[in-house]
Amino acid sequence: MERLLVLVILCFTGGLSWARKVSVPPGPLVRVEGQALSLRCEVSDYEGPPEQDFDWKATRGSETINIISTFDSSFPDQSLKDRVINEDIIVQRLGDSTVELRIRESKVTDSATYTCSTPSTDSVISGNYHANVQLTVIPDMLVLVPEAPVSSVTEGRSISLRCNISYDFIEGIYLSVTYSIKKEQSLEEDIFTFGPEVGVTVGLNFTRRYADGGMHLHLDSGGSYSLVLSGAVPADEGIYVCAARQWTREQGVWNRIQEKTAVMGQVAVVPIAESLTVQVLGNTSLTIGDTLNLTCLVSVDDYAVLGLEVTWLLNATQVLTHLGRDGIVEKTSNVLGITQVGEGVFSLEIQRVELSDMGFYSCRARAWVQHSKGKWYQATEKRSTPVEVLVNPKEPTFTVALDSPVVAQYLGEPTELVCQVTNISLFRCERLGVSWFYSIASPSNNQRTTDIIASMNENGALVPSEKYRSRIDSGLIVVAQMEPATFKLHLLHTANTDAGEYACSVMTWAHTRHGNWKKSSEHRSHALTVSLASKGPGVSVVARIVRPATSTGSTFEMACQARLKKIQTGISLSVFILVQESIGAPSRKLASLNPDLILKLEDWQESSRKDSLSLLKTSREEFRFRIQGVQLTDKGFYSCEVGVWTRQDRNEWAEVAKADSNKVLLTFDHTRPSFELSISSDTSSIYPWETVKMECIVTVSGTSPNTDDVAYEIRWYLSRLRGSDSLTLLASMDRWGMVKKSPRNDSSDCSLERLRAQRFTLNIHGTQDSDAGEYYCTATPWTRSGVSGVWSKEPDLISKRIFLNVKFALWDSIKLPLLYGTCASLSVGLFSLILGFVCARCCCRNTTHTPRSRIKLMDLEID
Repeated sequence: MERLLVLVILCFTGGLSWARKVSVPPGPLVRVEGQALSLRCEVSDYEGPPEQDFDWKATRGSETINIISTFDSSFPDQSLKDRVINEDIIVQRLGDSTVELRIRESKVTDSATYTCSTPSTDSVISGNYHANVQLTVIPDMLVLVPEAPVSSVTEGRSISLRCNISYDFIEGIYLSVTYSIKKEQSLEEDIFTFGPEVGVTVGLNFTRRYADGGMHLHLDSGGSYSLVLSGAVPADEGIYVCAARQWTREQGVWNRIQEKTAVMGQVAVVPIAESLTVQVLGNTSLTIGDTLNLTCLVSVDDYAVLGLEVTWLLNATQVLTHLGRDGIVEKTSNVLGITQVGEGVFSLEIQRVELSDMGFYSCRARAWVQHSKGKWYQATEKRSTPVEVLVNPKEPTFTVALDSPVVAQYLGEPTELVCQVTNISLFRCERLGVSWFYSIASPSNNQRTTDIIASMNENGALVPSEKYRSRIDSGLIVVAQMEPATFKLHLLHTANTDAGEYACSVMTWAHTRHGNWKKSSEHRSHALTVSLASKGPGVSVVARIVRPATSTGSTFEMACQARLKKIQTGISLSVFILVQESIGAPSRKLASLNPDLILKLEDWQESSRKDSLSLLKTSREEFRFRIQGVQLTDKGFYSCEVGVWTRQDRNEWAEVAKADSNKVLLTFDHTRPSFELSISSDTSSIYPWETVKMECIVTVSGTSPNTDDVAYEIRWYLSRLRGSDSLTLLASMDRWGMVKKSPRNDSSDCSLERLRAQRFTLNIHGTQDSDAGEYYCTATPWTRSGVSGVWSKEPDLISKRIFLNVKFALWDSIKLPLLYGTCASLSVGLFSLILGFVCARCCCRNTTHTPRSRIKLMDLEID
């Protein structure tokens, strides 16, 4: 009994699970007149063909009319035939078991209870074959009237967007309002949406603004919606659009049933930077002690939305004073101040101007715009044209006299010069400083060169020049201030190189209000000549070419021969190698040897070639200078400057004489290198599986570059037919030595290697028939400029073609197949003989034939 009950329940459950089910959207549904609508119908759990047919009917009260069918074209009611023919009403199949009833433009009269039914294709009628949904079409009463916003607003002002909406309230229908913006070449972007519930939705780019309170929506009882964007920025410029939408809640999801959109108008945001101007006015020529008054005029269209920040600058970088937008003044003093005397008018006053106040004054204005929640951002910044302010000094007057109480008569004796300041007037709180100068006329071009020996600044600190630093640090030259207005220069051991003209320059330094000192005036003395009555060792220098340079990359060698006069013991020579690009051009020192014979590269600009330069002392009075691998940049006039040095106190070297040599010319004819390409092979005919070697050789003529300054790209090609343009790239090597091989289908292989700088070898290993053909190589030279170091590509080179013949070895090709065939034939024949013999012995035996008795047959015949 229990088993029977379980069986009945299972049958009942199985029947239910396979019952036909027709479903439509749950109702009631509400739509708006004039809008398109659609009703979906779906059937499931059915039997029969996969594609099902559907009928749609509408019931108003007690009247039911046919609308449309998927299989019967005469199904529509007479009142709906025109709408069906005009495709205002259609049924769209979405699948075998799903269709959708679509009405392109709904009417109020379309309100009814819609029934979707399916004919039965089931073997047993089970389930439901139709489903109903109630549809209500309401009149279109939504009216959207936007108000045009202000076409142009200043940055920082508010943008008001007003949209008027009227509609009839119907229960279950909700309204939403959306404001959006359309900018140039961009899609429309939503700003703010209110509804369809009480909540709001803010666009992605406006979330921060809404959170900061920069966006407000005002609702009026008359159906007016106003969105206010405060603190307009240039990004707010665009075309604003208002959209009103009506919604219904269906199956827990909002469904939009109507939408109306209207363009409100275009709004342009004028940046503050377009109207902001800054100008400085005031007196610009003053005398020390006067008052400086400057006015900064800041003009802008709308001051109300701005906070101005003004800064006065001296010489574009030094900040004098600053007035913030909150009116707080920074960096002010008793003699300097800034005030705002009117809207956009700011004055700068500096009392008792000094020489340090002279310079270019400018006014910098920054315009700030307030965002919501009191936040400010800088809209723009502009700076006025600098105004030059001149301060005429009241310089102290005095006279500078130079005297020589001690003058050396012989080499090594001391020399003393005194610089005296007299007749001082208008001298208040200034300090004195001095600079000592030495000048001499060059014997080669009679041009006078002046060198500074040392200076004493306003604090009495000694500042030696680089040329005289070693002699001053060792005490051979002493610079001192004997009295407030007296300065002394003392040469402990006068040398021949000290003969010349000396002068001193006295400066006055005034103390500024900033706590530093500034030079206010300078007076220079007359020149005083110092000469030696008896000179020490003299020297003359002759330069000659030992090895001339013939081309780029060759070696240039020059000898510098010194001839001494009055040779003394303890004398050492130094040498400088100088070069001029042309006669009269500035000289450049390349290398030097000091008295201790220590080599130093002076102005040798090519660090990569420093090993190619050498300077040696080959004898007591001769030096050799050599450049290996000369370049175009090495052309010029070369000379030697030889100095004679002797030991002084503290075991320091002191120069007692020097001389310049004649100039020798380094030049050569430079022609660009030309390249040629040749090809060779160790054989032209080869048997299979052997190796062939082919060489690609590059030869250079003309000016040969250095090995490091040339590189080659090599490519090997194969043409399997004579004279054919169908080529196969075998292998290539770039100028860095990287080898690439093309894929091969044969069992042979190839390799590409560089034997020397200009020899490249291609090897074919395990040669096959497919390797026969014409071979040639191409080369692309790359040369590096000795001046700029830039690599340049030369024209491609193509070698002649050589033909490689792969011989066919007849006996080698047939001996193995012939041997294998013979062995196989003998084996098969021997096996056949043995098999036949075994079969004959075992299966084919002789048997005695017994004739069949015919007695019974004869008896039957007789009968």
